[in-house]
Amino acid sequence: MIACPTVQKNEIKSHYDLATFFYRLLWGEHIHHGLWDADETPEVAQRQLIDRQIAAAGIQPGARVLDVGCGMGATSIYLARTLGCDVTGVTLSPLQRWWATVSAILKGVPKRTRFIQGDAEMVELPPRSFDVVWSVECTEHLYDKPRFFRRAAAWLRPGGKVAICAWLAGDEPLSAEAEQLVYDVCEGFLCPSLGTASDYQEWMRAAGLTLLSYTDVTAKVDRTWEICLARTQGRIIRRFARRAGQSMDLFVKRFETILRAYRTRAMKYGCFVAQL
Repeated sequence: MIACPTVQKNEIKSHYDLATFFYRLLWGEHIHHGLWDADETPEVAQRQLIDRQIAAAGIQPGARVLDVGCGMGATSIYLARTLGCDVTGVTLSPLQRWWATVSAILKGVPKRTRFIQGDAEMVELPPRSFDVVWSVECTEHLYDKPRFFRRAAAWLRPGGKVAICAWLAGDEPLSAEAEQLVYDVCEGFLCPSLGTASDYQEWMRAAGLTLLSYTDVTAKVDRTWEICLARTQGRIIRRFARRAGQSMDLFVKRFETILRAYRTRAMKYGCFVAQL
């Protein structure tokens, strides 16, 4: 695991309060990588990542799902609309909670979705309440990842599953240059640490979860950052990043860093499914 101890939790919250409109403008309603099989649009690629994880986890119609790090609520709403799932979304940002709630109303699923503004490491939820704990690109922001998986296991009903997509540090041992790339990504994207695939599997095992699948999809998702880099050349995006302050400016500058980290295998992108 590579750690970046300078990242503060209040910075993460402030970033998402500030960056929500930026994300929407830059990338769309889903705040996560796309997954490409051919020449799909980014919008299709984003849905393909969700669909891949739905299939891997075998999520059933009507399942009770906890979406940890739900962002603007797009995936929660997608699960509610396509599978009739009952979804609870958790986001650190009050702005994102508001956005998600309004979006669910506009898309006709307010009764099958609810959104909580809270810290995923502190939020209290009833034990044995969910069939699936879903988290796509949120665990990077957690300080105590092993504890999160213990809490996730407690939220699951017997036989329930966790479905996780995460940015990962590359397989150890990493060169000094590779470690620096990962550190720079952590610093720019406000990740207290990035674990390896082996770390995640051990955290799940220690929480009493049985790993069902792990897939390295780095080569299918790294195009995300090619597209984001190209889009940041637009005048509106550049102006927004400059005016939003130093942390946002650094965030945008690290787009090239994360692409290089993926291409050199200093970082990986992994999808996990585990069962209680």
